[in-house]
Amino acid sequence: MQRRSAHRTIALCLLAGAVHAQSGTASSTPRHDPSEDQRTARARAHEAQMLADQTDHPTLAIGADAPGFALPGIDGKTHALVDFKASPILAIVFISNHCPASQLYEGRIKELVKDYADKGVRVVAIAPNGPAAIGPSALNFTDLDDSFESMKLRADHRHFNFDYLYDGETQAVSHRYGPKVTPHIFIFDAARRLRYEGRIDDRMQEDKVKNRDARNALDALVAHEPVKVAHTPVFGCSTKWNSHEDSAREELADWMQAPVTLQTATLQDLRELRQNRSDKTVMINFWATWCASCKIEYPMLLETYRWYRSRDFDFVSVAVDAPEAEVGVKRFLDKTHSAVRNLRVDSDDVYAVMGAFDPQWESGVPYTVVLAPGGKVIYRHAGDVDKLGLRRAILGNLPDGGYFAGNAQYWRQ
Repeated sequence: MQRRSAHRTIALCLLAGAVHAQSGTASSTPRHDPSEDQRTARARAHEAQMLADQTDHPTLAIGADAPGFALPGIDGKTHALVDFKASPILAIVFISNHCPASQLYEGRIKELVKDYADKGVRVVAIAPNGPAAIGPSALNFTDLDDSFESMKLRADHRHFNFDYLYDGETQAVSHRYGPKVTPHIFIFDAARRLRYEGRIDDRMQEDKVKNRDARNALDALVAHEPVKVAHTPVFGCSTKWNSHEDSAREELADWMQAPVTLQTATLQDLRELRQNRSDKTVMINFWATWCASCKIEYPMLLETYRWYRSRDFDFVSVAVDAPEAEVGVKRFLDKTHSAVRNLRVDSDDVYAVMGAFDPQWESGVPYTVVLAPGGKVIYRHAGDVDKLGLRRAILGNLPDGGYFAGNAQYWRQ
C-alpha cells in the first residue's frame, strides 16, 4: 500500500510539473480574463489527479478469468457475461462518448465486428465513466456527455453494430477490469481467460497505423495459437471514476464566480460583430426577455459555451429588448449566470437590428448564427436550434484541434 501511495505521489509531482509549465499561456483576445488561466490550470491538475489515481484501479492481469457482469444496454436489455458463451472469443472494449480518442476508434471497432463475426468473435463495448465526474472542460471535443441516454444517441448517430453497455452509475464492472483510458480493449479466449489487453492499434490517425495489435491477438486466437504480444500501452482519455465528482463541482463553483456584465451595442457594433475579425469561431444568439422559447434554450447555449470555451470558441448574446427593458435583461442574465459577452441593442427598431447584422435574418428571435474567423457562416437558424446539429457544426469548424485536429472531419460525417 505504501508503494502504491509513493507511485501516486511521484506521478502527481511529475504531472503537476507539466501542468505548471503549460498553464502560463494567455489568450490572444483583447477580452482576456486572467482567471481563465487559473481555470485551465485547475482543469489540467484535475486531469493529472485522475491519471495518477489509476494506480488505485489495477488492470486485469493476463491469464485472469473474465469478471462477470450484468449491465444495461442501449437496446433496453440487460446483458450478462454468460449471454456471450456461444462465442469462442470475446472482445470487451471500454469506450466513451466524450473522448476524442475513443471517437476516432468507433469506425475501427465496427470494422472489427464485421471482419471477425464469422470467425467466432463477439465484440461488446462498455461505457465506464461516471457522468457526474466529468466537468465541462472535459467535454470540449464532444456533442454528447457520457450519460446512458446520450449513449443511445451516439450509437444511433454512428450506427454502432455492437452491444453498448452502461457501467457509469456504480462502475462495479469497470473496477474489476481496470480500464486505464477509453478506448482500452480486453480479449478473452473460449475459457474466458484474458489473452490480450491494451490498445487497438498503434496510431490515432488510422491511415498511419503500422501495428494492428488487437487484430493480431484475434488472429492468433482464431488460429488456436498463443498471442505473441499480450499487453500494449494505451492512450486516450483517463477513466472518470465517480470518486472525482468533487472536481466537477469545483469547476462549476469556479464558473459561478465569473462576473456577469451587460454592454450596449449600436447598429455599427452589430455590423462589426457580423465580420468576426477574431481568430475564434463565434456563436451569436439574439434573444429577448419576452420570448419564451429564447429563455428556454438559453441555458443550453451557455452549456455549449462552457464545454468548448477552452478551445478557439466564443459566445456573444444580444438582447433585442427595447432600451428601457435593461433591468429585465440584466435580471435574466444574472439568473442564468451568463458570464459571457452580453450585449443589449440601443434601438427599439428591430428591423434595423436585423438588417444591420444579417440581411438573411427575416423571422424574429431566437436567432442563432455561428461564424468562422473572417465571418463565414457555418450555422444559421431562426427559431429553436437543434442542439446536436449546432454542436456538430461547431465541432467541425473550430480553428484549433491540436493532436485531434482530424476529429473535425468526424463531425462533418
